[in-house]
Amino acid sequence: MKNTPAAMKSAAKSAAINPALACVMGDMDMVRPLGLAGLRCAVVTHPGAPALHSRFTRDAILWDDPARNPDGLVEVMMAFAKDQPEKPVLYFQDDTQLLLVSRNRDRLAEGFRFAIADAELVEDLVDKGRFQALAERLDLPVPATRRLYPTREAAPDVVDLRFPLIVKPLTRRRVWDEADGFAKAIQVDSAEELRALWPRLAAVGLDLLVQEMIPGPETRIESYHVYVDEGGGVAGEFTGAKIRTYPLAYGHSTALTITDAPDVAALGRSLTERLGLRGVAKFDFKRAPDGALHLLEVNPRFNLWHHLGAVAGVNLPALVHADLLGLPRPAAGKARAGARWCHITKDRLAARDSGLSMAAWLPWVLGCEAKAIALDDPMPFLHNQLARFLPSRAPQDAPGGAMKAQ
Repeated sequence: MKNTPAAMKSAAKSAAINPALACVMGDMDMVRPLGLAGLRCAVVTHPGAPALHSRFTRDAILWDDPARNPDGLVEVMMAFAKDQPEKPVLYFQDDTQLLLVSRNRDRLAEGFRFAIADAELVEDLVDKGRFQALAERLDLPVPATRRLYPTREAAPDVVDLRFPLIVKPLTRRRVWDEADGFAKAIQVDSAEELRALWPRLAAVGLDLLVQEMIPGPETRIESYHVYVDEGGGVAGEFTGAKIRTYPLAYGHSTALTITDAPDVAALGRSLTERLGLRGVAKFDFKRAPDGALHLLEVNPRFNLWHHLGAVAGVNLPALVHADLLGLPRPAAGKARAGARWCHITKDRLAARDSGLSMAAWLPWVLGCEAKAIALDDPMPFLHNQLARFLPSRAPQDAPGGAMKAQ
């Protein structure tokens, strides 16, 4: 969605007829697509978060970590919802938030509207061990996978998989992310290398998955994004691909683009039906050298891609909001292929490591339609960059009179 006078007028009209807040457990990549659709946001976030300073943010619930005292957070959120004239629409951006909403869905439904997959399916998709069992039951096109238990077992002499392998935790855990030298996953090229790595894996204290590696760089990872309504209809969809990650191998996305990939969309739709999925989801595939698509994971939650999808013409969060309030859906045609998103600070590091010069990278990033800095809403980016030079801001000074809750 472009910030033309017509678009701004449409957004203002949407806000006038739609009093329900969008309650965002997430960051600016969720706040911005909602704001561009004319929706007022309340953010559930930590003190000092950039989203607190967005012009789209009207209120806030300050909470350092949803994984800490989740029951307390649910009660604070319910108290917030009780004070609203209309039930807010709830959005959740990471696995911790997804699980909190899913496991407390009956209680939260008393105060919020939200779209979410079936509770058992959520658990099956978040836990990689359960996902592997689900993939076997439904014959999903996943790479061959086995479970490892470094804390309980000695390093295996033989693994009945073809090297190289990818090692990753069963669920996303901070202890894995903070382990020295560990990216989202680790590549292991031989049984000897796996045995040498075993003490470090055991020290992390997590059960793991080991999976046959699909050859090719991170740019071979493509994705399908969808919102399926309660009737099982596809209300909006688009496809995309990674451009860069940091670190370059098995890192987090720093640059993305919208694609026009009919085979990715067709497979994504087929898997959506096979899973009986409702709500939003992201299907990650890796394209093998022979062109075959291998399913890596399914994330049944909102995510940073929804910012890019919105500026490319398919605003999935806005579609969800309209459906949950029984309002006409915003237009959602075919997403514009070539639209780009980047994480400015981390993508500079990724570009440097990939050999891209500053002279080549700077005009590229300036041309990205979706990024942290926006001329019509600059304060989230600027405050984040200048925060170390500014005095601390008390939580109660956040937009809308934030609630301090711990």
